[in-house]
Amino acid sequence: MSDLPLLDKPISEVGDLLARREVSSRELTEGCLERIGRDGERLNTFLSVGADAALAKADAADGARATGDDRPLLGIPYALKDIFVTRALDDDGQPNGGLPTTAGSRILEGYRSPYASSAEERLEAAGAVLLGKTNCDEFAMGSSNENSAYGPVRNPWDEMLVPGGSSGGSAAAVSSGQAFFALGTDTGGSVRQPAGLTGTVGMKPTYGRISRYGMVAFASSLDQCGPLARSVRDCAEVLGALAGHDPRDSTSVDTPVPDYTAQLSGEVTGMRLGVPREYFVAGMEPGVEERVRAGIGLLEGLGTEIVEVSLPSTDSGLATYYIIAPAEASANLARYDGVRYGLSASADDGLENYFRTRGDGFGAEVKRRIMLGTYALSAGYYDAYYLKAQQVRTLIKAEFDRVLADVDAILAPTSPTVAFPIGAKVDDPLAMYLNDACTLPVNIAGLPGISVPCGLADGKPVGLQVIGRAFDEATVLRVADAYERAAGFSELRPPTARA
Repeated sequence: MSDLPLLDKPISEVGDLLARREVSSRELTEGCLERIGRDGERLNTFLSVGADAALAKADAADGARATGDDRPLLGIPYALKDIFVTRALDDDGQPNGGLPTTAGSRILEGYRSPYASSAEERLEAAGAVLLGKTNCDEFAMGSSNENSAYGPVRNPWDEMLVPGGSSGGSAAAVSSGQAFFALGTDTGGSVRQPAGLTGTVGMKPTYGRISRYGMVAFASSLDQCGPLARSVRDCAEVLGALAGHDPRDSTSVDTPVPDYTAQLSGEVTGMRLGVPREYFVAGMEPGVEERVRAGIGLLEGLGTEIVEVSLPSTDSGLATYYIIAPAEASANLARYDGVRYGLSASADDGLENYFRTRGDGFGAEVKRRIMLGTYALSAGYYDAYYLKAQQVRTLIKAEFDRVLADVDAILAPTSPTVAFPIGAKVDDPLAMYLNDACTLPVNIAGLPGISVPCGLADGKPVGLQVIGRAFDEATVLRVADAYERAAGFSELRPPTARA
């Protein structure tokens, strides 16, 4: 079929057409699969695609629509970061044609899960159509999506640039019209940062708002599932489908889930919004600061009160994160031993098999973080590093709470730079880690945050970040939606989408 212009539209727009039966889910799904065929390999967005299953689900959605079913996500094609397990084995342990789960790593190459993640289950219940699994940094460890064992993802705005990481495949798929929305994971900014670098909207909910059941663990106290989409309303719709208590996840919080879309009024008059001086970090590109400050000025023009605030421990956030996250990663990744599942070096000696499996299966960045984390947890260093980092974490959370007691939300840049060339920072881990300086404090504090496009700098997308109180995603979405309506940047599309 010919390429559908609708593939670049938000869910709300195509949802209305589906409800009026002016377009079918099969047409949308075929169009997305055609885009994946045209651009997917070039941009390296997908690690696996389930075309037959997607079309079958699309036909089922069309049948449901014909009976009057009006679920908002019914028949909407989406992509899942390959960090969420998808059920690919039946009850007898036999392959059922489902998609593998690799987490972007050779150590899980070809792995097929006997169960589905909570995220996949909830989206299936909402009637969304799963297209496939997207490329990502190995075990979600990265800021540029260059750490995947299956090659880097390329930014649809310029194929020589990174899309951001670790959810770069999901961001690039949405940005280029290969899916209407996608799920990512955000441990230190890995939904918001790639959203900022690809001109999409990406949201990290409050820690515990969405179940992590079936989400391959990186750093368990920081990881959170989040949607990437083309508009704030789309993110709100997906968040509503995903949010809620799950007894299978001990970190899932049993708290009411509001109707997020009902609160997107576009009205923010009288709200107080804080701008932390520490977030305009040294090394921030002038074009990025200009666009972000223009966005703040636009919100002020909509009737909000803009006040300068201070989060003095922000400078400690990077060090705190890179002690806690690797420490938790070293514990979580100990399960990949070449015995129970995934890659096995098949050595005769058990210990040799363990060493060779992990040596061959893990990439350089994963090994680096395992070593850092193991060192931080070792005898004689636990108190000096890990315990101290947890104390600073408490301080960072307290500072956010203090500021958010006085303002309704916080405004900040998403990333200090626009997308950079592939290979430019791979040999400088510290420079790479600094890309998350504006996002990772939000994970440390467990708060919700969203990145919304705020224009272009040097022809590349810039993201404006809105941060809110715990479990107050509604206010975060309300501010971001008001900005999006006034700014008009939701129509930004990369050259790939316009081709």
